[in-house]
Amino acid sequence: MATPSMIHARCAYSPRICNRNNKPPSQQAPVASSCSSSSSASNSPFSFSSGTNIGQRHQGLSAHAMSTVTHGNSISSIGNLKNDPDHLLVLVHGILASTGDWTYAEAELKKRLGKNYLIYVSSSNTYTKTFTGIDGAGKRLADEVLQVVKKTRSLKRISFLSHSLGGLFARYAIAVLYSPDTYSRDQPGDLENMTEYLQETNFSKGGSIAGLEPINFITLATPHLGVRGKKQLPFLLGVPILEKLAAPIAPFFVGKTGSQLFLTDGKPDKPPLLLRMASDCDDGKFLSALGAFRCRIIYANVSYDHMVGWRTSSIRRETELSKPPRQSLDGYKHVVDVEYCSPVPSDGPKFSSKAVQAKEAAQNSPNTQSTVEYHEIVEEEMIRGLQLLGWKKVDVSFHSAFWPFFAHNNIHVKNEWFHNAGVGVIAHVADSLKQQEASSLLSASL
Repeated sequence: MATPSMIHARCAYSPRICNRNNKPPSQQAPVASSCSSSSSASNSPFSFSSGTNIGQRHQGLSAHAMSTVTHGNSISSIGNLKNDPDHLLVLVHGILASTGDWTYAEAELKKRLGKNYLIYVSSSNTYTKTFTGIDGAGKRLADEVLQVVKKTRSLKRISFLSHSLGGLFARYAIAVLYSPDTYSRDQPGDLENMTEYLQETNFSKGGSIAGLEPINFITLATPHLGVRGKKQLPFLLGVPILEKLAAPIAPFFVGKTGSQLFLTDGKPDKPPLLLRMASDCDDGKFLSALGAFRCRIIYANVSYDHMVGWRTSSIRRETELSKPPRQSLDGYKHVVDVEYCSPVPSDGPKFSSKAVQAKEAAQNSPNTQSTVEYHEIVEEEMIRGLQLLGWKKVDVSFHSAFWPFFAHNNIHVKNEWFHNAGVGVIAHVADSLKQQEASSLLSASL
C-alpha cells in the first residue's frame, strides 16, 4: 500500500483539459471538482442552471491518492472507535440477475474497505422482477434501503454501486429517498414516517438520502441514455432493421422495462421515463438526488460489451467519443482512462412538440427515419439534463483480456473464474471509495 509521500510523488502529472464550449481561457470558469454540483432550480420541471463547463482527463490514476493511509490504519476506520459500520454501501445488480452476481466484489470490497462499511447486496429485484419497470424496481429498492437504515443505528453515510440496469434502479430509488435538508435520525418519528418528508425537495446542492449523508454514486456499464440508437444495444450489431424491430419487440421479452429502455413508454405527449429522470419533475427530484452525492462515477466499457454501448454508459454524444488509450492505468488492469467533467450550464431538458410527434411516430408507425429522429431528440435532451451535474467518467477496455466479449460481466466480476479480468476495475472502485471517504472525514474534521 502506498504511503502519503509516495502518493504525492506519483501525482506529478499534467492533466489534459477538455473545453467543450470553445470559450477563450479568459471567459472560462475556474476548474471545479467534478464530484460536486452547483445548480439551482426554476419553476419548470425541465429547466435548470448550472456551473462550469470544463472536463479534465487524467491518465495514470494511481497518482490520485487512492491508497491513503494514516499511521498504518485505513483512514476510513478513524473516528469510529466502536467499530460499528457508519457507511452503508448498497450493491445493486442488473437485469435477470441476483445477489450472487456480487459474490467476488462484495468479498473484495469488505477486505479493502474495512469494518467502517456495511456492504449490503440488494435482493428486492432479482431475476424477472427486473422486468416490472425501472420505477417499480426503484421503489422496491428504496423500501429495502430504508429497512436497512432503520435496523442499523450507527449509519451516517450512504453510497451506491450498481451494475447495468441496476444503475437506473438506483437512480430512481435515490429520488424516492431524497430530502433537500440534512435529516436528524434522532428527531421524533425517525424513519417510520419519512416517505412524505423525503418527497419535499428543491434542486440544490446538499441534502440527504434515506436520512444519511450521500457520498458516492457509482455505476458500471449502465444504460443511462437507454438502449435506443445505433450500437446502444451492441448485440444488434448496428444493423438498422434490427434496431428498428427491437423497440416494439422488447416489451414482449422484458416487460415494462423494455419500453422504458427504448424510450417508448407512456403516452405520446408525455416524456419517456428516462428523460424525466434527467430532471426534477412531478415523478421525483431525480437530478437533486444525484446532485446531493459528493461524487458521481460512471464506468463504461469502450468495446466488447454486447449489452450496453459506450455512449449510453458514459453519457456522451457520438461526437464526444474518441479512440481510447489501450494501456491500462498503473495498478488497475483494463482501466484505461479517467475524465473529470464539470457541470455544463444549460436551460435543462425539454420535451418539445417536435419530440411529441416523433415519439408518436416511433410508437405507432416505426421506420428508420422516425425512430432515428426521435432517438436523436431525446438523447440530446437527456444528456443536457445529466450534464448539469459533474461526473467522473472511467473508461474500461478488455481488448487484451482472454475473453473480451464477456466485457459486460467482466466489469463487475460476475463470476470469479470466468470474469476475473475485471478485478482491476473492482480495485479501482474500492480505492475511489476510500479516497472519497478520506475526503469526507477530512472535511468533517475541519
